[in-house]
Amino acid sequence: MLNKKFTQLLPEPIGRNMRVAELIEGTFKAYNGGRLAEGCRLFTEKMLAGNGCVGMTLTGALTPAGLGRAAVAPLMKAGFVDWIVSTGANLYHDLHYGLGMKLYAGSPFLNDVELRHQGVIRIYDILFDYAVLLDTDAFVRQAIQGPEFQKSMGTDEFHYLLGRYVYERERKLGLKERSVLSAAYRYGVPIFTSSPGDSSIGMNVAAMALRDSSLQFDVNRDVNQTAAIVYEAKSSGLTSSVFILGGGSPKNFILQTEPQIQEVMGIEERGHDYFLQCTDARPDTGGLSGATPAEAVSWGKIDPDNLPDCVVCYADSTITLPLITAYVLSRRAPRPLKRLYDRRDVMLEKLRAQYLKRGTVGKIEHRTDLRKEKKPRTKP
Repeated sequence: MLNKKFTQLLPEPIGRNMRVAELIEGTFKAYNGGRLAEGCRLFTEKMLAGNGCVGMTLTGALTPAGLGRAAVAPLMKAGFVDWIVSTGANLYHDLHYGLGMKLYAGSPFLNDVELRHQGVIRIYDILFDYAVLLDTDAFVRQAIQGPEFQKSMGTDEFHYLLGRYVYERERKLGLKERSVLSAAYRYGVPIFTSSPGDSSIGMNVAAMALRDSSLQFDVNRDVNQTAAIVYEAKSSGLTSSVFILGGGSPKNFILQTEPQIQEVMGIEERGHDYFLQCTDARPDTGGLSGATPAEAVSWGKIDPDNLPDCVVCYADSTITLPLITAYVLSRRAPRPLKRLYDRRDVMLEKLRAQYLKRGTVGKIEHRTDLRKEKKPRTKP
């Protein structure tokens, strides 16, 4: 019976010159290695198929470790990541690279009191001078004094404008593809921050407000704009996929797009099609970071028909992201860039029109009919 339903577990010996994709396919057969291999195939074969729309979330200190330049930017350049929700911290530390500043591989076992006296900042085993923070802060404050920033805007527009400044600085310094923000500007990839005040970028924006800056983050636009991206994909016959690194607020923000469409706006939809998460968070604590895709189905966040194609790999993103990136870049040809940022107003207007036409501000009757969508089959 087993040989008809399952594949025999018999990996080939690891060879001296094995490529990453061959290593993953040949030896990642069980436990979270098996889940990582499933995630690689899910991303490569289904999430990217048919020009599907792929959103990515960034949490944890990924950019300080250099993974913005090493993995996230190449995925955007290849057309494999179409939009991003990130913590502000990841975007702030990404700026260090785009501005030509230096970060160093250190040790987690140093004396932090001595580091403080020496003016050295530590992120676990990453070290950099305190001046890096001060100079990055100064860059942000100088940039946002520009006239184009003196208004209310979504965080995607803010990051696009800031990315343009980073891109110009890279050019002046002779740097190439150092920054996620710069790459997002070049490739038209919108980047959102779900809590824009919770980072050094937001802190500098707040400080400049005391100097009569008119810059304000429009969080309502962010909520509706992200939902518009998903609705545009689904209403156009494309799939919508999420690639979640870690958890936290960005995970909820990218997933709540479907409840925003269905529950709040009353527009008929079934949820994201594919779900891939790399996390170290447990589901049994009740936190959203560890919540499974099966739980997300109950909220309307994930299409129940595609639940078998959802993968959670319980492993550190600093391990899984480089492996997944290497795998997909070797197995899939680059796609044409969607440049979703360039169509942000059109997508938002499409969602608005559908909401005004089909949505309601009263009781949403279709929610009471969910139990009737699919009845479980009964035994004869």
